[in-house]
Amino acid sequence: MIKQIFGKLPRKTSKSLQNDSNGSGEAAVNSYYAPNSTTNISKPSSTSSKSSSNGTIAPNKTTTKTQPSAYEPLPSFRDVPLSDKPNLFIGKLTMCCVVFDFTDHSKNLKEKEIKRQTLLELVDYIASVGAKFNDVTMQELTKMVSVNLFRTFPSANHESKVLETHDVVDDEEPSLEPAWPHIQVVYEILLRFVASPMTDAKLAKRYIDHSFVLKLLDLFDSEDQREREYLKTILHRVYGKFMVHRPYIRKAINNIFYRFISETEKHSGIAELLEILGSIINGFALPLKEEHKLFLVRALIPLHKAKCSSVYHQQLSYCIVQFVEKDFKLSDTVIRGLLKYWPVTNSSKEVMFLGELEEVLEATQAAEFQRCMVLLFRRIARCLNSSHFQVAERALFLWNNDHIRTLITQNYKVIMPIVFPALERNTRGHWNQAVQSLTINVRKVFSDIDQVLFDECLAKFQVEEESQTEVKAKRERTWKRLEDLANEAVMVPRFVNSVNLASSSE
Repeated sequence: MIKQIFGKLPRKTSKSLQNDSNGSGEAAVNSYYAPNSTTNISKPSSTSSKSSSNGTIAPNKTTTKTQPSAYEPLPSFRDVPLSDKPNLFIGKLTMCCVVFDFTDHSKNLKEKEIKRQTLLELVDYIASVGAKFNDVTMQELTKMVSVNLFRTFPSANHESKVLETHDVVDDEEPSLEPAWPHIQVVYEILLRFVASPMTDAKLAKRYIDHSFVLKLLDLFDSEDQREREYLKTILHRVYGKFMVHRPYIRKAINNIFYRFISETEKHSGIAELLEILGSIINGFALPLKEEHKLFLVRALIPLHKAKCSSVYHQQLSYCIVQFVEKDFKLSDTVIRGLLKYWPVTNSSKEVMFLGELEEVLEATQAAEFQRCMVLLFRRIARCLNSSHFQVAERALFLWNNDHIRTLITQNYKVIMPIVFPALERNTRGHWNQAVQSLTINVRKVFSDIDQVLFDECLAKFQVEEESQTEVKAKRERTWKRLEDLANEAVMVPRFVNSVNLASSSE
């Protein structure tokens, strides 16, 4: 049996394969790709093996091999000499370009298991390889990854669909990828390849190019969270290793956000993309470039207006705060953006916005605070009087933050007249006892700062309340008078009018 296995190996090893970056690798594929005469897998045709203009193997119908009638495993890496392992590695990569149908779990069970074991062997080989990957190896590896990973999701064609509301989408269970037993290992191969010190970035960028990265970003729309987690890790490694791709990756993510904001409001991977951006923003050099500020204004801030923003709000808030911490002068722009997209009729989103607002204010300096404090506290005053107790409570919690309370204290002459009426109404009539207690504490803070201004605000509030009471009473008297006039009006029956008309005509 051992003789039969070794009989299939090439007698003459091709050590030059490792050093020849322009070799086709065809001999290696032929040597290991057909373990016996019954294997019905044809070699990739010339059309499928051609590279695109930028070096990436584009997956298409000719690239994806059809399922073979006989699919036999290749020898293990342990069973071949060290000099033959690169050839065997390419042969196994080519063998794994066969894509099986996982919608029918009872079909090709043996072949699927053979491919999975082969993929696992490839993972171990990449982790233990002791030489730099050459041009041929990178080409075959990226081709295998493209064939197995790059695909179109059934729900990706948003243009041809009527957009669904977020409530309906929430009720649907996310669909899991049926081919995950193979796809997971392919992702692991790609991750280890990108992270491997044996991968030369200057050489690998020919194959992990803009087209490859763009197709990788398209996969973030997968409903399977396991896939999005792998993609998040891989894209982060690609961004770190391939510096030449960094502007393109940021631009491509921008385009995903623009399309999500302006057209679809439907994408499964916004949270993961924002998580990647959080790390990217954290590494921005100072002073911030103008393109980064435009990204904040045109992409990040408008993401607040989407109906499903609660799904990714935590990651979005982190990115926003990172910008403000990098450049505190952006706090005025961010606060005005939050006020622009403030969720007036959605209480749960209001609570999230107030939480984000507190984090932004914590990084805000006095000069920027003064530019937006009038608009800001007009909104906070409305939140204080919200009938939803969590909104009112969260707004009152702003005074528990030392930095925010200091900003308010420094500008109390402007802020106190704005929020005092809301505080007084809460004290007199809010239905929630906790809100009333918190309001009393905030009132005491203002009274301790400036009792004279506090009394002036209270007197003005009482005058306005009396004026509003008089207006309300006058309105009620007017309606009562109209009701009395309506009741006193004599309604003439229609038939009486008809008789009178007949009499007059005679």
